[in-house]
Amino acid sequence: MKNNTKYFEQLGIMTSAVNEKQHDSLQAMITEIRKLKKEKNAKILSHYYMPASIQITEELGGIADFTGDSLGLSVNAMNVSADHIIFCGVKFMAETAKILNSSKNILLPDMHAGCSLASSITGKDVIELKRQHPGVPVIAYINTYAETKAEVDVCCTSRNALKIAKSFKEDKLIFVPDEFMGRNLRSVITRETGKEMILWSGKCEVHEQFNKRMIDSYTLEYPEAEVLVHWEVPDEAVNSSLKIRKGIVGSTLDILNYVGKSNAQQFILGSECDLGATLKGMYRDKEFVTPCISCPHMKTITMENTLEALRAIGTADEEKYLVDVPEPILSRAYIPIKRMIDLS
Repeated sequence: MKNNTKYFEQLGIMTSAVNEKQHDSLQAMITEIRKLKKEKNAKILSHYYMPASIQITEELGGIADFTGDSLGLSVNAMNVSADHIIFCGVKFMAETAKILNSSKNILLPDMHAGCSLASSITGKDVIELKRQHPGVPVIAYINTYAETKAEVDVCCTSRNALKIAKSFKEDKLIFVPDEFMGRNLRSVITRETGKEMILWSGKCEVHEQFNKRMIDSYTLEYPEAEVLVHWEVPDEAVNSSLKIRKGIVGSTLDILNYVGKSNAQQFILGSECDLGATLKGMYRDKEFVTPCISCPHMKTITMENTLEALRAIGTADEEKYLVDVPEPILSRAYIPIKRMIDLS
């Protein structure tokens, strides 16, 4: 670990090069984190929106045991054999890991790592929607808190939402909480199945900024680039950009896979800034135009507090990092999450 060449090469590709002082500090933290993971039987799950330094996996000299999108992390959380999972993501993701691993300790390096979208709806809101629309199935995006999940029929991620929506026989569906994602899905689902979708008015504070004006300005500046936009981007921007050029609207993994199959050399990304870092690390020969809009909640997770969470395991400080989902919410929330995984 003295000269962690692979890690710093990958980090240099994903971000700007680090200076000597940062290099030494990162090296010391990586060494201690990897040592503590072995000693305390812990694994680290890292979301694609994490800072690049946290996304790099152990095989490349980093700290992550698994890096993925919401669905990938959910599935992997079920298969982790360690006693402790350090979840480098936001709170609703760590709650999902706890729901799927109730016997394990799930630690979140910063309990303030929230989500504007998850906060836009509550369990009581879902109960009221069900009262207004009796018998209509409720699909909840994974970006919701446990008490909301406990009131719905099934969860979904951006990767499997279309498949799950199509699986229902009913001619009406309630989709919560992302309004823009709902609109983008509705245009496909209504066209292919004729189903009506009842939407909530929640929004992601990052993806809602990728409006038509912004995307149009980048497409004019980079006329040869293909467009990569997340389901959570406003539908007006999605429709405008994909009407005039090649590209994709989809999940994080859809975007990663699309780039791998495309012959294009230049892409405009309409998603969280550090997904651009992931793309740069995966496809070194391609160029990514990335308006750097970062999720402030994701970025509260750092290498430093990840290390502190690991150090806390087995001490009196451990409790402040532990994610707790009380009963009966945990058992009730497990059902729609498990349905999601079974349908994926």
